[in-house]
Amino acid sequence: MINNLQVKNSILSKFIAEIRDINIQTDRMRFRRNMERIGEIFSYEISQTLSYRPANIDTPMGIASVEVCADRIVIANIMRAGIPMHYGFLNYFDHADNAFVSAYRMHHKDGSFEVNLQYVSCPDLEDAVLIVCDPMLATGASMDIAIKNLLEYGKPKKIHIATAIASAPGLEFIERNYAKATIWAGAIDEELTAKSYIVPGLGDAGDLSFGPKVQD
Repeated sequence: MINNLQVKNSILSKFIAEIRDINIQTDRMRFRRNMERIGEIFSYEISQTLSYRPANIDTPMGIASVEVCADRIVIANIMRAGIPMHYGFLNYFDHADNAFVSAYRMHHKDGSFEVNLQYVSCPDLEDAVLIVCDPMLATGASMDIAIKNLLEYGKPKKIHIATAIASAPGLEFIERNYAKATIWAGAIDEELTAKSYIVPGLGDAGDLSFGPKVQD
C-alpha cells in the first residue's frame, strides 16, 4: 500500500516545499528541522494504524481510562541522510527501539552504481513494528538492501517505509518486492535521470543536512 500524503493539502506541503527550495536549502539547520518535522507528521499518520490497549492512569483528581500503544516499535534509518527524519519519529515514538543502516551509492565511471553496505545495528525485530525512514527513495536499491539486512534480525509483524520524496519507479520496485509493507511518501516525482537522481527532487539530502562529503 502506498500512501501519498501530497494528494491532500496540509502543513506537510510547506515543509516539502522548503526542503526543495534552493534558497532555503542553504540553511542546514532549517533543512534538518524540516526533515524532522516531516518525520513527526509521518509518525502521527502511522500511529493511527497501530494496535492499542486500554489502561487506567492516575491523575490528581482520579483515574482516567485511556488507550495506549500496544506495539513494540523499532525505528530504522539509512545513514547519514535519514538521521533528521529519525529524530522526528523519536519525538513521537520516544520509547521506540532503534536501528541504523550505513549504506551509500558507489558510482562507477560508466555511470552505473552499486549500493555499498558498511554497517547495521539492530535490536530484535521479531513481532515488532518496523519503521524504515530515508528522505529520498530513487531506485529503491538502498531501501531494498537495508530491509533485507534488517530482516536478518527477526520477522516484524508490520513494515512501514517512510520517505519525504520518492520516484514513481522506485515506489513500484519496493511495492513489488515488499507487497505487505506500507509506504508513506510526502511527494512522488515521476522522473529519474540516467544516473538515477530524482527530478525535480531536492538534491543530496545528506549533504544538505550535514555538508558535502569527499567523493570516492
